[in-house]
Formats: sequence, C-alpha cells, structure tokens
Amino acid sequence: MSGGEQEPRTTEPRKVPEPSGVDLARQALAAAREQARARGNGAGGKNKHRPGLRSGARADGRDPMPLMAALDRLRTEHGWEMPMAVAGVMERWPEIVGPEIAAHCEPDRYEDRELVVRCDSSAWAAQLKLLAPQLVARLNADLGQGTVRMIKVQGPGGRPKRYGPLRAPGSTGPGDTYG
Repeated sequence: MSGGEQEPRTTEPRKVPEPSGVDLARQALAAAREQARARGNGAGGKNKHRPGLRSGARADGRDPMPLMAALDRLRTEHGWEMPMAVAGVMERWPEIVGPEIAAHCEPDRYEDRELVVRCDSSAWAAQLKLLAPQLVARLNADLGQGTVRMIKVQGPGGRPKRYGPLRAPGSTGPGDTYG
C-alpha cells in the first residue's frame, strides 16, 4: 500500500471489556434502585412510610402507657368488667358483709347474676337468707345495678372427714341438719 491508499476497514465488532469491580457494583446498585422504584419504596435514600405504620406526634394504640391503664384497656376490650368486679367483691367480702358474717359465710361462686354463698352452719345459712335482700342491694350499689340478681345460700355440705382415731363407728358426721 502506497502513500495515498488506505487500508480497508473491517466491520468486526469491537470487544467491550466486561464490567468488574466498581463498575459492576454501580450496575447492581442501579438495578436495585430501579426495582425499589417499581415496588414503590422510593429511591435515593428517601423512606416513604405508609400512614399508620409509625408513631408520630399524636397518640395511638401502640404508644407506651401506664400499667393500670393497659390493664383497664385489656379488661374493656375483652369484656371482663363483670367477672373482675365480682372477683373484687369476693376479696372485699368482709368489708361488705361485716367481719362477723364473713367469719361464718363465704362467697363460693358467681354465675348467671347469682352469687352462691356457703355457710358453715345451718343457723348462719338461715340468718344469711334473711339478710339476702339487703346484701343484694349493697352489692348492686357497689358493682352496678343488676349485677347480682339474687344470693343463693348453701349450708354446710359434703361428706364428713373419714379420718382420725377418735371417730365413732357408724357416725355420719356433725349433727347439723341443714335442708
């Protein structure tokens, strides 16, 4: 090829070097940003929160609260007001009925707005039956009207204890005959 002639150009594709190192990391980051944009997560470090997923300046149900407030909320949500109120009465029984009655009569259970009270003798059971309307009024004043409809009184019950060296043969227990 002499002075003025040019070499013929070949149409071979030029080889592009494979990305590596920093270039490969940039490509991976760009692909991840694009996928995040497609999902709606925002890009460029901006973190868009959906409403309700974070606690802000206003109070919501997930904020810390005092223990008693949390227990009151739990009791209200599950409808435990009545059973918890009645349980409180069971613990305050001596205050409500007085120490003399409480020494001989104790609340056994509460079902269907009826309080079942067990007495240790038939005399105390009869006495409590006479006092039942006053006790119902006192309990309803404390718990809310209609909480206790009636008091069922039970006398001493159950089989006598069958142990001890001084038991007479053929005895059936105490002579208390509550009916």
